[in-house]
Amino acid sequence: MSGAPLGYLTSAGAQAAAITPLTWTLAIISIAVCVIIATLLWWGIARNRDAERGKVTTRGTGMGWIRWGMALSAIPLTVALVWTMLVLARTLGPPRDAGFAIDVTARQYWWDIRYTDAAGNAFDTANEIHIPTGIKVIVRLHGPDVIHSFWVPQLSGKTDVIPGQVNLAWLLADRPGRYRGQCAEFCGLEHAKMAFEVVAETPAQFAAWRAAQATAASEPAAPDARRGLMLFTADCAQCHALRGIDGKHGTGPDLTHLMSRRLLAAGAIENNPGNLAGWIADPQSIKPGARMPAQPLTGPQLNDAVAYLETLK
Repeated sequence: MSGAPLGYLTSAGAQAAAITPLTWTLAIISIAVCVIIATLLWWGIARNRDAERGKVTTRGTGMGWIRWGMALSAIPLTVALVWTMLVLARTLGPPRDAGFAIDVTARQYWWDIRYTDAAGNAFDTANEIHIPTGIKVIVRLHGPDVIHSFWVPQLSGKTDVIPGQVNLAWLLADRPGRYRGQCAEFCGLEHAKMAFEVVAETPAQFAAWRAAQATAASEPAAPDARRGLMLFTADCAQCHALRGIDGKHGTGPDLTHLMSRRLLAAGAIENNPGNLAGWIADPQSIKPGARMPAQPLTGPQLNDAVAYLETLK
């Protein structure tokens, strides 16, 4: 990943490799046009200024400048139009040679990702999409609430997520890395904190990750973690799923392998015990407008809850 969290001037995949040169060219043309117009305006004013009266005088109608300006502007505009159409043809999909497909549901304000194998077995994760390098992956986009937009600038262009229909995007990473994505359509109070990461791995690493994610959560052995599981079942299982443990896939993310993720709260904070405790105790202080309510736990109860969640790797 580049130094900028959403660096869109470098590419790491086939789609972005087609889009990035066009982005640079359009940016350079726009800057050049602004500089040329400002220079000509300054030159015209300076050339026609009446030094004695401090006023600007006119010479002719200026239609010649307008005609030449329109003629010269048509050249870069035509080039940009043709180039844009060619890029759209290369990046629209879905590709016929895709390796597999995943389902991504954009919710206020996080991303629900489902992987399904050929036998129909499925597992869910949240805010972190894993893909193998060198393999095209179709992303089926679902929208249950409002319009969102799926964007991973170093890998792909933007695709809207619209309630009532399934839009298709696709991803292809040339090299391993973490590539930040973002909701690019204003969707409510926490739109700016609705991020995700695409983790591109070698095919072998991806296969190992997928196999680990397909496993269910196990019963903890430590006493504090067992108490935390009881708290989870009583207070959290109505919204969060734990495969192998009581819980259902409701309004919150699946937490079966929570600690395998690098970030919490759709990219708002790093995933570590301190941040996890703060998120459970008062999510609104971290992400105002988040749909998760604060949990009225005592200090020992909060420690037990975190102890259990730390076992979900």
